[in-house]
Amino acid sequence: MNHLNPEVPSLQNDSGSNTRLVRGLGLPQSIALNIANMVGIGPFITIPGFLAAMHGPQALIAWVIAAVLVICDGLVWSELGAALPGSGGTYHFLREIFGKQTTGWGRMLPFLFVWQFLVSGTMEIASGYIGAIPYLQFIFPELSNLLSEWHIPGGTSTLAAVCCLIVTWMLSRRIEVVGWVGIVLCAGTLLTVATVIVSGLINFDASLITFPPDAFHINGAWVNGLGAAMLIAIYDYLGYYNICHLGDEVQNPGRTIPRAVITSVVVVAAIYLIMNLSIIAVVPWEQAMKSNEIASLFMETLYGRRVAVIFTGLVLWTVLACMFSITLGYSRIPFAAALNGDFLPVFAYVHPTKRYPLVSLWTLGSLTAVFCYLPLQTVIETAVTVRILVQFVAQIIGLHVLRTTRPEIVMPFRMWLYPLPSLIALTGWLFVLGTRTELLWAVAAVIISGIAVYSVVATKPRHDAP
Repeated sequence: MNHLNPEVPSLQNDSGSNTRLVRGLGLPQSIALNIANMVGIGPFITIPGFLAAMHGPQALIAWVIAAVLVICDGLVWSELGAALPGSGGTYHFLREIFGKQTTGWGRMLPFLFVWQFLVSGTMEIASGYIGAIPYLQFIFPELSNLLSEWHIPGGTSTLAAVCCLIVTWMLSRRIEVVGWVGIVLCAGTLLTVATVIVSGLINFDASLITFPPDAFHINGAWVNGLGAAMLIAIYDYLGYYNICHLGDEVQNPGRTIPRAVITSVVVVAAIYLIMNLSIIAVVPWEQAMKSNEIASLFMETLYGRRVAVIFTGLVLWTVLACMFSITLGYSRIPFAAALNGDFLPVFAYVHPTKRYPLVSLWTLGSLTAVFCYLPLQTVIETAVTVRILVQFVAQIIGLHVLRTTRPEIVMPFRMWLYPLPSLIALTGWLFVLGTRTELLWAVAAVIISGIAVYSVVATKPRHDAP
């Protein structure tokens, strides 16, 4: 049933038969796309702010707590992804669980998710491009002056926006090609983090990991700092669910999706913890939290500028891999919503020969390019906070509703120790939201505006098929 517009364009393959997308992603490609999304630029741009949030290496507590949170939440994604595979991730889950209702929040939730996603998702992608600019400037110190001489409006922000559009163009391919490109890019990502870890462990100086006198004095400020550090850590972990956005293009999703989600979370959680320890055991944390290109500073401290410049090229490769993977997954969300009649029908348009969601992909790329002109801290905090209620919390509630009210749904994967992991995840999300009260206005603005738009669109005459 089309909720917003019954005239959703059907998708035709070259032979004229109705089709959606091609199931071309196996387990290796799925894990690669997840890991490329999760690792990406995140740790390389957030370690300074992460250390500053609690003013010391005690912030690593937030990494561990955030890892527990995303593992528990990953089990929620795994169960839903296996039971309800389809393009769109959370949108698809909310629609299948609540969207059968004809009135009220059940029909509104899927729309609200897509609405907030156009803000939070594109801001998350934009953060990668924004954070990559200081690394590019490390290689080319005169970059800003050069852009100014060329009279480029917006300077490095415009450069970030152009790079975003180039990656979008790279994704305008058939999914089989995109999947293998993802593996190649992921290989570069793993090489980058492996270089940091090995170099750090070889030159590990435990004496540099010192704590300020009040590091473990728990009070209101400490708890608030923990929430801020967790928000940054969660941002770095984002992407563990990326393969759920591509459910229609995954081979044997009931087995592949849970394995890809859980494997990528465990692997990346271990990588992050070791990598962060390796960096602050080489670069004193007081110096690290003031750097905009911490990975380059790390390599320069150990091996000098020439090696650091070469390594920075690998960091930029990692950015490319992350942006490639995340844009691919996120482009399927508005597409899936439009295909089902829950969003603007034009988003359902698929390229006639290359079979990718043309309008959805390029709209996301364009919005991301616009957000490249905002400050990094703004896009990171907004990207995480805005989606907590409408995505993570709503999805956890949805899983419990699915289990208790939809016995006809086959559940190929069930989380261990149910419902404990989902309750831990719920508690963690509400804690982070509660410590970021200064951003609640953004959450309210997105939800209220979404409800207003939905109330207008949903009141248009519909001619649902019987």
